[in-house]
Amino acid sequence: MKLRISTIMLGVSMLMAGTSCIKKDNFPGPNASLTGSLFLDGSSSKTTVQTSTGNFNIRLEELSYSATPAPQDIPIKNDGTYENDKLFAGHYRVSIKGGAFWPVAPVETDIRQGSKLDFQMTPYLLLNNFKATLTDTVLALTADLSAPIDGGIPQIIEIDPYVNTTKFVGPGAAIYQFSESQKLPVPSASSPWDWSTLTPAQKSIGVTVTGLIRGRTFFVRLGVKFNNDDKSSNLSEVIQVDVPKQ
Repeated sequence: MKLRISTIMLGVSMLMAGTSCIKKDNFPGPNASLTGSLFLDGSSSKTTVQTSTGNFNIRLEELSYSATPAPQDIPIKNDGTYENDKLFAGHYRVSIKGGAFWPVAPVETDIRQGSKLDFQMTPYLLLNNFKATLTDTVLALTADLSAPIDGGIPQIIEIDPYVNTTKFVGPGAAIYQFSESQKLPVPSASSPWDWSTLTPAQKSIGVTVTGLIRGRTFFVRLGVKFNNDDKSSNLSEVIQVDVPKQ
């Protein structure tokens, strides 16, 4: 009996000792947020960058947590905006990861609830005068290329049509048979174009997409893919195309 009582008292003592060693987590939860837009071409522009799911990201590094923090990325939406409302408050370095744009210097900022940060972006190339001309079930996509900064542009490796049944259309969001399978290497995958050597005629690009399904609505755009680190693209606006039933 004495042994049993001693055993019980020992167990109670160990439980109390273990409980006293448990520390309460006093760190606040992720109650901060960051939103913003990526604007095109100059400090006064209010035109957001045209992008697509997975094309490029906002990269966050929490410097108040570590001098060498693990990065976390916020995807940039197809309308050129981004948001994350599940962040820890702190001091961050915010930068752009990926995309076919001239580099933008990282920004250090304190992120709290309701924080906002916009970026001004300059693309390698602009796709102007984008047109989609439908003849029966054949779609001709054309655009004129121009360079905001005329020098140092990565080589061009593809002209890509992107076709989808929703407005979410572009790299990673397109119907293969109308997009990837009908891309135009320029002039071949092993011989990319140098912007500095292109003639005016070569700066007017065109791709033909064949075999569209009758009676369907498609959303289309053009992209110019570069031979940079992540093989990213500059994109045109999105145009809706209605294919007649007959």
